[in-house]
Amino acid sequence: QVQVVESGGGLVQPGGSLRLSCAASGITLSQYVVNWVRRSPGNERELVARVSDSGVIVMYADSVKGRFTAFRDNVKNTVSLQMNNLKPEDTAEYYCHAEASDGVSGDYWGQGTQVTVSS
Repeated sequence: QVQVVESGGGLVQPGGSLRLSCAASGITLSQYVVNWVRRSPGNERELVARVSDSGVIVMYADSVKGRFTAFRDNVKNTVSLQMNNLKPEDTAEYYCHAEASDGVSGDYWGQGTQVTVSS
C-alpha cells in the first residue's frame, strides 16, 4: 500500500525556520517528481517547489526563492523542504505530492502539515 506522509510543521515567529519532510512507503521517491504545494484560506493552491526525479533540478515559486530549499535523501526515501526567514504570508497547510513521470503509475498526496508564522 502506498503512503506519503508530511511532518515538521508548527508555529514559528517571523524570521524563523522550519524543515518539512515528506516520507514515502510503497514507492521509491527517486522515481517520482515531487512537488511541495501549499493551501491557505486567503489564497488558491500554490506550487512552492518542484524537485526533479534526479534531484538536480529544483524550481521555486518567486515568493519563496532565496528562502526555501528542497532536496532529496534517497537513502531515507524522503524529500525535505527547508524554510528560512519565514513570513506571515507563508502560513498555510503544506502538502507533498509525488507525481509519476512514466505516464503509467499514479500520483500520491500526503495528508498535509500546518505551518503558522505569527508573532
